[in-house]
Amino acid sequence: MILAGISDIIDPQALLRDFGAIGLFLIVFAESGLLFGFFLPGDSLLFTAGLFASTGDLSTPFPLLLLGVFLAAVIGDQVGYAFGRKVGPSIFQRPDSKIFKQKYIQQADKFFEDHGAKTIVLARFVPIVRTFAPILAGVGSMRYRTFLTYNIVGGLVWAVGVTSLGYFLGDSIGEENIDKYLLPIIFVIIVVSVLPAIIEVYRHRRKTARALTAAEAELETQRLHEATEE
Repeated sequence: MILAGISDIIDPQALLRDFGAIGLFLIVFAESGLLFGFFLPGDSLLFTAGLFASTGDLSTPFPLLLLGVFLAAVIGDQVGYAFGRKVGPSIFQRPDSKIFKQKYIQQADKFFEDHGAKTIVLARFVPIVRTFAPILAGVGSMRYRTFLTYNIVGGLVWAVGVTSLGYFLGDSIGEENIDKYLLPIIFVIIVVSVLPAIIEVYRHRRKTARALTAAEAELETQRLHEATEE
């Protein structure tokens, strides 16, 4: 029963059919800035909501749907930023639990380090990172005006953009073909979403391997030098 409940929470179609637009708004809000929201299906949920809006399976008027997901995304990030400002560096000492792992913070922190303030926009399209990016912005004391600007742009591009993509694609393929294409499309969205994280892990491992190789080569050179002196 518990597993079935969890499955429904992460299944975009089941969630939208059970909870409608209110469930959509709450999940977008939670995934955008609450510490426990990183596992929620943001990208696929927004896209599916757009599809359902185009076929009438979601009764909320499309303009209101767009406004709702936009506000949920922006307000969620604002809450994450405020939380980061409050807890500060202590979040890096937070112990691992069944849900929270320090590696999530480290992954988001590395992403932030590489991309700076624009991480707030880019992270919208990277699962896990999008949840922790606003929190780390608050921890790092990013200027509020800077954060707010990137937050609004990111919320618009991600929440409104992905939902609109689902709506117009659903309108073009027709209601009778929705079930045929929905699962493959959601699968592609999930793969594209996690790809940046996979690339980042690969790059990090390559960088670490190169650093180890260089250190080993330097050590070997030092040994040869010492042997020559003897």
